[in-house]
Amino acid sequence: MGVIFRSTLFKAPDAESQARLLEAYSTLKQNQVKDGKPYIIGVEARLLLDDPRSNGYTVVARTLFSSVEDMKYYDTECPAHKELRKTASGLIAERPLVVAVESEATEAMLALLG
Repeated sequence: MGVIFRSTLFKAPDAESQARLLEAYSTLKQNQVKDGKPYIIGVEARLLLDDPRSNGYTVVARTLFSSVEDMKYYDTECPAHKELRKTASGLIAERPLVVAVESEATEAMLALLG
């Protein structure tokens, strides 16, 4: 089964902004629906380790979709994601870096997003 693994990196400059961003992802996880049912396979947000190679990024969100179509819905229509973007816009220093890859799902990969 091919799935879409997406990582979003944020530059949230202080501990309060970082905590609020993590909370916003928690809310997203609870509220995400498409056609009346949850559609995101997995989502989590975590603080990055303090490392100069992080180039100022402080938070990573990992999202797992069953299809590119679901990821496009997330980007353009999902009310829960729109709310997250609205919240995040006041917390981050610049636009986030977003990368996605299509991959064959393995049990180990799926366990990452438990």
